[in-house]
Amino acid sequence: MEIVRATRPLAACLAAAALVAGCSLPGLGGRGDVVSPQREPAPPPTPAAAAAAEKPPEARGLPPPETMRSWAELRRQAAERLVAANPGRVYTGRAPDPLLAIPVLEIELNADGSVRRIDVLRTPRQAKETVQLAVDAVHRAAPFGNVSRLPRPWKFVETFLFDDERRFKPRTLEP
Repeated sequence: MEIVRATRPLAACLAAAALVAGCSLPGLGGRGDVVSPQREPAPPPTPAAAAAAEKPPEARGLPPPETMRSWAELRRQAAERLVAANPGRVYTGRAPDPLLAIPVLEIELNADGSVRRIDVLRTPRQAKETVQLAVDAVHRAAPFGNVSRLPRPWKFVETFLFDDERRFKPRTLEP
């Protein structure tokens, strides 16, 4: 009698667990069947895209980055590389008034000048997609040159001035 009383709660728990587990198993024919669609593997990248991704910056039309002696030189060279790596996405001359958006990014570099991390310090209230445009522009312009001789941390801040056509200008180049 003791054994029956002790196993009754255990049997009830097992039965409840089996019912709950059975609801989520596909193919049982019940109303709770959830069948996820079969996903096809992503198509392989096209040969042109793969070749462009493997090319060094010089092959993409950017000159090789110089080794900087100061943070001011790094910021100036980085801004010039941003402009050179993003033709058609930048404007020259004075910034229009008013600007569409002003995202601010903090770019952390590895010793070789490649991008280690990008933090968004300021997100605009409108045209929030300009943050991603700025991040993509930074990745296109990398690497920024050997920074191993500069004091750590290897970080700099760039402000992107976007016009109504979603073209940008690095604030470092603003007169």
